[in-house]
Amino acid sequence: QEEQVLFRRILEKCEQRTDAGPPVLVLDLDGTLMDNRPRTVTILHDLAKLWREQHPEAADLLQAATAERLAYLLSDSLRRLRISDPHLIGEATEYWRRRFFSDDDLRHDVALEGAVHFVRACHARGATVVYLTGRDLPMMGLGTFGSLHSLGFPIGVAGVEFILKPDRSEERRVG
Repeated sequence: QEEQVLFRRILEKCEQRTDAGPPVLVLDLDGTLMDNRPRTVTILHDLAKLWREQHPEAADLLQAATAERLAYLLSDSLRRLRISDPHLIGEATEYWRRRFFSDDDLRHDVALEGAVHFVRACHARGATVVYLTGRDLPMMGLGTFGSLHSLGFPIGVAGVEFILKPDRSEERRVG
């Protein structure tokens, strides 16, 4: 009920015009519109295949990973999965970092419930939609655009803008 009232209020605001132009709706991607945990699960499952012969117990633990069991930080997720060996955590973190922050695995992200409908409705009522993200353009731009498009978010049309980092140089807290 409360969410529906808020949704209606936002849609009403999207229809309001001022001398400055249409309203602007600024939205983050990860954790706001999209769930990136399935991307991490895919990466961990692939790592499990690589570890199968040398680290079979750790491989079994990685293979059991599900989106629901993951924490925000990878290191916390690995602890939840009962992987505690610092060497394995370091190896997993490097493998994950290379894959997580690149175009190829972005296709595993999923839209959060109601997110596509919400953004499309706001855009249809005249709001300029701005996707603001910590993802960087060179390594994650094409994958981000493709992922949003395939999930049904408005993209590549008038009234939709992107703000991505120009490169990876900005510090990130990961792992």
